Amino acid sequence: MSVIRELAAGETAVAFDAMRELRTDLESVDEFVGRVNEVQRREGYRLVGSFEPDVDHAVAVAGFRTGHALAFDHYLYVDDLVTMKAHRRRGHADALMTWLLEESERLGCSQLHLDSATHRYGAHAFYLSHGLVIPSFHFARYVG
Repeated sequence: MSVIRELAAGETAVAFDAMRELRTDLESVDEFVGRVNEVQRREGYRLVGSFEPDVDHAVAVAGFRTGHALAFDHYLYVDDLVTMKAHRRRGHADALMTWLLEESERLGCSQLHLDSATHRYGAHAFYLSHGLVIPSFHFARYVG
């Protein structure tokens, strides 16, 4: 049985192994902790992890924030959601998604949003199975 809990700033490092499977550009735990704690947490980013007994790090993690927008009212945005490959199909992502949906309701959000890369078909099926819809396309342009 997994245990879901929010990670305080002093615990950010326990999310690194799972997060690195999604964010492969992260080179070190120190870089990850610095980016999360010194930049993203200051902007409202929060981390929640799923833990298995006898494992000292999170085997699945979600990073999220809340915001307000004219298009979405008050919303919860999921930046990151990943389960380590060795721990998949054990209910961790389901538990995290349930936690995120409950947290969005607890905070009075009217919507939950996330983006998923176009090639992540398994993730798309997972999101659709949890009641998420594809209401729009997300466009981006790299600058600089």
